[in-house]
Amino acid sequence: MHTEDLVQLALKTLSCSQKELAVRLGVSPTQISKWKNKEHMSHEMEEKFRKILAIGDKDPSFVLWAGSLQEANKWEKLIHFLAEIAIENAETGYNTYSLNDELRLLCWETFHVLREIGVDIPKKFPDELETDFNNVFTDGLGDEVTVFLEKNPYSALIYKIYISLNDVYGFYAAYIAELIDDDDLELVGTAADNIEPCLIDLAACKIDVDEAFAPKFREHRHKVLKDYEEWINIVKDRAFRTGVPLRAELLGLVFDSHDDLGHEAEAESLGFNASRIHPDIYINELLMGMRTIHQILPVIMKKLGIYDEFKLDTSELHVR
Repeated sequence: MHTEDLVQLALKTLSCSQKELAVRLGVSPTQISKWKNKEHMSHEMEEKFRKILAIGDKDPSFVLWAGSLQEANKWEKLIHFLAEIAIENAETGYNTYSLNDELRLLCWETFHVLREIGVDIPKKFPDELETDFNNVFTDGLGDEVTVFLEKNPYSALIYKIYISLNDVYGFYAAYIAELIDDDDLELVGTAADNIEPCLIDLAACKIDVDEAFAPKFREHRHKVLKDYEEWINIVKDRAFRTGVPLRAELLGLVFDSHDDLGHEAEAESLGFNASRIHPDIYINELLMGMRTIHQILPVIMKKLGIYDEFKLDTSELHVR
């Protein structure tokens, strides 16, 4: 939670000065300034802010970006509706946990990634998206409403990100999650901790966008892919050092399309890849075999009494 955004939202919503807000909260104006400068806020004080602003468990940054609590409520309904559709259309065989929004982070994550790629979020919810999402399916208009929503650039972009997230998360769940949770790899506390929380940013990198609508897309994509390459290589290195087998090329998460990742995850969930082991493991086995031979062969040659007289004919090692 960003304390500076909570303070800014309070000043805006209550239309009061910093001094008036301090009186209302029973703190000094200096303390308000400290919070504006990102100083930690106690849970009790945060709850006091939330009660005054009536924002419930919504992220204050999300409400601030939406323009008001009323607009945030509309965006929240749209976001959860699109997430529900995306979940129903997932084909990986894995549950896209973040789209279920059990941690109440999806709205903030969605707006954050939109802002990162340069999308200008309107302060007023688009009129053409005003609808009763609770009755969309019961009214038998699901397909029509889906098409309708895709005509709006905001809803269309969010939905594309969620569909991409299904595939990206599926690959993560199939091949990487178990490595992150493996205590032997000791990945907790490393940069690899960022892999799961930032998957929506990675998913946004794997869709086609109108760069006039999202002018920072390339810049964001470059940064995210660079970060993910570093994080995945940490996992690969730890897995190699501890002898943990990889069942896929993990860098595929970074460089493959979301469609390819989805197909790969689906194949894994159906058990099609049960006997497959990543080439790194074969190479490691070959190296171990060669090292074993290097240790055993001299002993055998000495036992046979040919160690000193043996000369290696390197010409016989080349393909003719």
